[in-house]
Amino acid sequence: MIVNPAAANGRTARQWPDIARRAEAHGLHVDVRLTERRGHATELAAAAVAEGARLVLAVGGDGTVSEVANGMAGAAATDLAVVQRGSGCDFIRTFGISKDADRALEVAARAPARTIDMARASYAGRDGSPESRLFVNVASAGLTGVVADRVNRSGKPLGATVAFAWGAVATFAGYRNSPFTVEIDDERIDQVCNNAIVANCRYFAGGMKIAPDADPGDGLLDVLVWGDVSRLDLARNLHKLYRGTHTTHPKATIRRARRVVVTPRSPLPIEADGEQPGLTPATFEVVPSALRLRAPG
Repeated sequence: MIVNPAAANGRTARQWPDIARRAEAHGLHVDVRLTERRGHATELAAAAVAEGARLVLAVGGDGTVSEVANGMAGAAATDLAVVQRGSGCDFIRTFGISKDADRALEVAARAPARTIDMARASYAGRDGSPESRLFVNVASAGLTGVVADRVNRSGKPLGATVAFAWGAVATFAGYRNSPFTVEIDDERIDQVCNNAIVANCRYFAGGMKIAPDADPGDGLLDVLVWGDVSRLDLARNLHKLYRGTHTTHPKATIRRARRVVVTPRSPLPIEADGEQPGLTPATFEVVPSALRLRAPG
């Protein structure tokens, strides 16, 4: 059991001993390991796989789940299960995993594993050097990268949904759409854009159903390219992002692809599973059948 005690604004530090006891009651004999710094969950997960663990139980937010998945990618004999304790809880929404600890632990103990895809983001690091990382949920470049940075710096005292909605409106007030080149497999799009979003799963930013048809097991990424949308567009359509009914917007381009390259005219921050690892230009590529996840049937 890999626990991020800082998750949920530090409440997980108080909650994890009870979660561990409940896990034992569900028949899971857990070895608890606490994260101590950014990236530590990846190291702990990789060590668990190397030690032959059959199950890694991630207890924390979407960032913790992403780090654990990075450490488990390609492991054929180790399953991932999630007790989500962050503010967003976006990853579990696609799979119908409950936020309730006992229900999530029952899934961890009893549900069969399904094989899902991950994706690799390659980008420019803060010092300009090439870097890459895997993500399991959603990545993007443009406005959402700026919003994610703002929200993570300011915190989420009222929860992720309010934080990201406020962050989007507040950031867009001073944000200028810019020319993008987006290569989606063999198709090339050149236009002024607000954002390019590449999704393995369906939800991000505290419950936005950004890719309502995404299937994390189909070997493809769902792509949404937002064109030159205005502030008024955002105000009128923000509610549609949470319902998944925005896909018919005339400035939304929807595709499925194995590889997406996003090159804005000027470097913009990217976001991957809620974190901001670097800047564009960025390449996003599907990594098929990379992870075994225990989830409801």
